[in-house]
Amino acid sequence: MDFSLDQTQETVAEIVVGLLARAAGDPADPSGVDPELWDAMAKADLLSLAVPERLGGAGLGLPEVATVLTEIGRGAAPVPALATLGFGLLPVRALGTAEQQDALLGEVGAGRVLTAALCEPGAAFPGSPATTAVPDGGHVVVTGLKVAVPFADTAHRILVPTDRGVVLVDPNADGVTLARISTSSHGPEFSVHLDGVQVPAAEVLPGGVDAVATLNRIALASIGAYADGLLAGATALTAEHLRTREQFGKPLATFQAVAQQIADAYVTSRTLHVAALASVWRVAEGLDPDSGIALDSADADLEVLSYWLAAEVPAAMRTLHHLHGGLGVDVTYPMHRYFSIAKDLARLVGGASSRLDLVGARCSSI
Repeated sequence: MDFSLDQTQETVAEIVVGLLARAAGDPADPSGVDPELWDAMAKADLLSLAVPERLGGAGLGLPEVATVLTEIGRGAAPVPALATLGFGLLPVRALGTAEQQDALLGEVGAGRVLTAALCEPGAAFPGSPATTAVPDGGHVVVTGLKVAVPFADTAHRILVPTDRGVVLVDPNADGVTLARISTSSHGPEFSVHLDGVQVPAAEVLPGGVDAVATLNRIALASIGAYADGLLAGATALTAEHLRTREQFGKPLATFQAVAQQIADAYVTSRTLHVAALASVWRVAEGLDPDSGIALDSADADLEVLSYWLAAEVPAAMRTLHHLHGGLGVDVTYPMHRYFSIAKDLARLVGGASSRLDLVGARCSSI
């Protein structure tokens, strides 16, 4: 399989890079959001790439959105792109009825925020969520606790996996309580308590429990694409620092120990790149009913990707942080944000130990 970017993806990447180069937002902004950049992305039609054509979008899919997420990650840009596009737009495109898509996706191109509640206490991306959805006439009653939900306060809807499938929850509905939690990157993240929330049956995505697995796969592939760009951006930032910073009259890059450490980080970055591309391709092909590839064939690639993200990316970021010396711990310097976001992503996918257990279980069952 040739994973080279096609012409559309190359054009998308160039547009995102251009927007990031002109962005005036402060990367250390504690709000975690650059509204001007988000608005610029909407005006450049980057948010509507996967919106159906009948709603004014381009009707593209996961590979194109993954390109956007990779470049957003490369710049560590503080916008809700991962949550809106990877956790909201793409899953609704894959799972929702035409009526649900029309109700939710028409305004995404203008900047509407979506998100998903992918984690529960002690369980990241559970295939069988503890959150319940009990039918009650023309509604379902949703009860449970979700954690690590990004942008829950500004989202139009939260995709909530339950024991009956994926439910679209209004964060302002009665019975929904949001509690902001601290994160390394200071991004807006919440625990969401659902206490008997009445959700119209029309806002339950088709597919039942299989829809939960599809949501998880799309979200993990999207996280991988974003993390791919994040580590590549941090590696490039460090390489430039080592090239231009001198010690004892010589550039830091000429010291053998320094060169070995940045080389290790580069190898990790390239390995993550391959894992992310493979996962995106597998998931995208599985979403196409004409491809002949089952969606669950992506699971092995996603488990390897998630382990690499949780175990190797934070370690590489620590090395890159170290190579910056004291400059790396300055919160106004970009490396601080790259490192902090990587820690948050590793926690979001469940951490290295839990991800290693999943990879080990798959290997032992072969």
